[in-house]
Amino acid sequence: MSASLTTVLPGAGDERGEFKEELRTVGMVWRRELIRFARNRARILSSFVQPILFLFVLGYGMTSLVGTTGGFDFKKFVFPGIVAMTVVATAIFSAISIVWDREFGFLREMLVAPVSRTALVVGKTLGGASVATVQGTIMLALAPLIGVRLTVPLVGKVIGIELLMALTMTAFGVFVASRIQRIEGFSVVMQLLLFPMLFLSGALFPLRGLPIWLTVITRINPLTYAVDPLRQVVFTAQDMSPAARARFPTGVTLFGYTLPLAAELGIVCACTTAFLALAIRGFGKPE
Repeated sequence: MSASLTTVLPGAGDERGEFKEELRTVGMVWRRELIRFARNRARILSSFVQPILFLFVLGYGMTSLVGTTGGFDFKKFVFPGIVAMTVVATAIFSAISIVWDREFGFLREMLVAPVSRTALVVGKTLGGASVATVQGTIMLALAPLIGVRLTVPLVGKVIGIELLMALTMTAFGVFVASRIQRIEGFSVVMQLLLFPMLFLSGALFPLRGLPIWLTVITRINPLTYAVDPLRQVVFTAQDMSPAARARFPTGVTLFGYTLPLAAELGIVCACTTAFLALAIRGFGKPE
């Protein structure tokens, strides 16, 4: 039966073989990214320094200023944003390996290999997203220190949102890296983009009661729709009084309508697809 199908469809076996090769390429690039990160201990440790400073220094400082409402303070509010900060920073800067490979010629060898550039981009994105998700999940260990309660279902949901966020921002980083030739240039561009995106995503302040111009900017920031679902999921496991929920609100409103969680995640998925398409197109240009 199989022989007759192969005779009728002579290209079927070739297509299956090509698909397996593509998957193998994706797996190899993904594994290379994990090995590269695991061997760089300085990068692992340094990626935690800034989020921890924001959580404890800024968190305690702002708590003394903002105060506590119904047993809920600013540290607990900002915790999901700090987790998002860890994921985003790791995801975006994981793409620096592309610029590094370009400078030292390894990228050219990958691009002339008999594999599709789509597989290379997907492998890079999955590798960076995996590392960023692990980094963000490790930050959850700090939750008990500031009184944030975690449950097993909550952690599972948080990891899922982290992974989606990491895919989006890694794809964005790969897209930017595909246009840049030097490591110095990539670092400058990422610094110019990373902090505005983080600060304008609601990671460090509520998205309600903002001036119109600031509201517009936060709504066109794709990271806004990834940070808010993370905060909503974390808040559902906390004992928050009505006063605390009013003081530290969640949800993104567009034209007076509060988007459901599924709609926000759908926007993030659309951004992921768009950034991946742009990254693949960027790699399609000759080196």
